Amino acid sequence: LSRRVMRTLKRFNAELEIYSIDEAFLDLSNYPDDEVEDLGKEIRSIVLQWTGIPTSIGIAKTKTLSKIANHIAKKKPSGVTNLIGIENIDPLLEKIDINDVWGVGKQLTKFYHQNGIYNAKQLKNMSNTWIKKSSNVLSSRTALELRGIPCIPLETKTSKRKSCVVSRSFGTRVENFQELQEAVANYCLNASEKIRSESLIAKSITVSVRTSPFQNKGVYYSNSKTIDFPIATNNSIEMVKTASIALKEIFINGYRYQKAGITLTGLVSSDGSKNLFSSEKDEKINTLMRSIDNTNYRYGRSTLSLASAGVNKKWNMRRDHSSKIDTADFYSLPVIKAI
Repeated sequence: LSRRVMRTLKRFNAELEIYSIDEAFLDLSNYPDDEVEDLGKEIRSIVLQWTGIPTSIGIAKTKTLSKIANHIAKKKPSGVTNLIGIENIDPLLEKIDINDVWGVGKQLTKFYHQNGIYNAKQLKNMSNTWIKKSSNVLSSRTALELRGIPCIPLETKTSKRKSCVVSRSFGTRVENFQELQEAVANYCLNASEKIRSESLIAKSITVSVRTSPFQNKGVYYSNSKTIDFPIATNNSIEMVKTASIALKEIFINGYRYQKAGITLTGLVSSDGSKNLFSSEKDEKINTLMRSIDNTNYRYGRSTLSLASAGVNKKWNMRRDHSSKIDTADFYSLPVIKAI
């Protein structure tokens, strides 16, 4: 749902900073100031219509002020607050506790209180000399942003991850190689799907297994094996094949395994990653991977899978107390009517 909301926001401007799973900054500088409030209402309406997610939208000249506007919008029926064009913003800032200002943590709040600063208006109106002398660079930026001077840029480029880990504890202890291999194959499928969605490829894979350190009988066993791919890849088939080779080297009969996992390392961008050894077969496999991802995204994970990932999956993690309702399906969520 978060991805769907972010994709919807990008329709209005590609300059989008995804700040967290449920929060983003969108650049509206290409729209006239007298149109942004109506635009905010339109964005809110479309996000609700397309995803079923109600949102609150704060509009301002700086990121810090837009966070304050968003804080106010949450309490308004319209869900939208626009601070652009307000000549005297002090009455609004006076109602915002200093600890509710973006970037002000517990320690800084304590420091501000000791110096008689209890709300956003007081910080905004403190002299630059006092702020620079008494606190840090971030505080100076925050104060300037409260005055409507942009100091914190939009970060539209997300940092690429360096590794991808998928590991699970089994619902029941696993003793035979085939079940362990099925589990590892599933983890490979999940991990390869993740890095493909981020346009990454992996240089190596590590397979790890272990028994329970708290079991009453038997000796504790833990081991791992790392294998480099001949060519960096995000191909699920290649990963499963390589992981099986690694698993054979560390699997020992007689142990009751509690957990297994895989780690993809040496992640780099797949953009322009073609090499001298790329072939028509590689292109066909890449097309197959895209088709699998699109199908699974549309109809649910594991709609299309590899035979090596198994069918019954007796080893799967136990979820006896999880909800039977698919929370990813908006229409399956319970409806509460307030009278």
